Amino acid sequence: MTASGTLLREQRPSTPSLLRGVAPASSPERRRAIRWADALALLAGLGLGITVALGIHAETLGSLQAPGGIATALGRMTGLVGTYLMLLEIALIARLPWLERAVGQDRLVGWHRRLGPWPISLLLVHGLLITVGYAAVASTGLLREFWVLMTTFPNVLAAVVALGLLVMAGVTSYRRVRSRVSHETWWAIHLYTYLAAALGLAHQITAGAAFIHSPLARIWWMSMWAATAGLVLAYRVIRPFWRSMRHGLRVVEVRPESPGVVSVILRGRDLEALRVRGGQFFQWRFLRPGMWWQAHPYSLSAMPQGPYLRLTVKALGDHSTDLARIPVGTRVAVEGPYGVLTRDVRSGDRVLLVGGGVGVTPLRALLEDLPPHTDVVVVLRASRHEDVVFHNEMRALVEARGGQLHVLVGSRHKFRFDSANLRRLVPDITRRDIYLCGPSGMVDGVVAAASAAGVPDERIHVESFTF
Repeated sequence: MTASGTLLREQRPSTPSLLRGVAPASSPERRRAIRWADALALLAGLGLGITVALGIHAETLGSLQAPGGIATALGRMTGLVGTYLMLLEIALIARLPWLERAVGQDRLVGWHRRLGPWPISLLLVHGLLITVGYAAVASTGLLREFWVLMTTFPNVLAAVVALGLLVMAGVTSYRRVRSRVSHETWWAIHLYTYLAAALGLAHQITAGAAFIHSPLARIWWMSMWAATAGLVLAYRVIRPFWRSMRHGLRVVEVRPESPGVVSVILRGRDLEALRVRGGQFFQWRFLRPGMWWQAHPYSLSAMPQGPYLRLTVKALGDHSTDLARIPVGTRVAVEGPYGVLTRDVRSGDRVLLVGGGVGVTPLRALLEDLPPHTDVVVVLRASRHEDVVFHNEMRALVEARGGQLHVLVGSRHKFRFDSANLRRLVPDITRRDIYLCGPSGMVDGVVAAASAAGVPDERIHVESFTF
């Protein structure tokens, strides 16, 4: 790609992006999205209160005073709350567009991860307490009662399988385990959470005391299950399918950019309807044998140009390595665009873009999309000169704006991202919005240094594209 933004190698006049004239989400629109997010948070808390209230209503004084009654009641309550939190977790990653625009996919995924241990723990406690309560009634041992529950009660075995699937998904989400598991394996394991939810529903319908004996509880829980399933179906299946069919994306070129880094050029139709903002990413599904079943998040490395999109990827795993050999003509399905690492989150007209390695790709598109009057400073970080991705493009775009470009090459010990070095490099750093993308160690270091230098947290913008 040349500095003008032309996506293919043939020489032709420079033309502006098709989307340049389409205004991204305005500040009022973003404020409305944030109000939606606040309202949804309030509804989530209200839903939890309703769940607890219905659980309490289902208990009677006689059932509490019976042998094992307290343990059984607490077991039912932990089961209800754990199920509610599991449905809330699924909703968080259903990719609701209004919620994603308000807080960003990486923050939603962060909430999902932090919430994750709670439903699993509560459902484990649910199983233990129910077993204790029923064992007290039957005057038998825990292991014996557990076996009786699994073999004689309807769908209890299904619930145990569902809990096992949830535990497996939870374990693979811990950072230490996640780093040892390929994205493909992790993604496949997490697909089983939908099976776990289905098995859990079967268990609740046939064995849940509150569900069986209370019409109001049945209405509440069927509404919750139907709403969650509807959101997943609408925004993770129907909407991506419709969008992929509408835009008809195909690979037209695979271009080496630097060692281990390639750009994939796609051609499609009606791309202006995507309303892409610089800095956003898509979930890409390349419809080839062995690749079609998995979606991976890659950011655009340029604003759309006519019928073309460009994504740029470094070979870090099986999927990204295979992209270097993807055949021309391959069909591509997409979900998105996602992300809030865009011009809309700026507090002012001075920005600092800091990119490390292939992390420069969303910043390259963001730089192209910033308003012309924006005062820009760009810092690129790489271990070797050949690893500076889009050096010439970034230089041309920065020069066209009258900005500053700093390229830092060498060992990370050669230039440390501490507050003193940042102030020396960018004297007015406290008056700038900072956009960061790169290796986690570099990003964490810059965030800490910028905070120490006095940059307000609301002016530091970071987004991870991993799930």
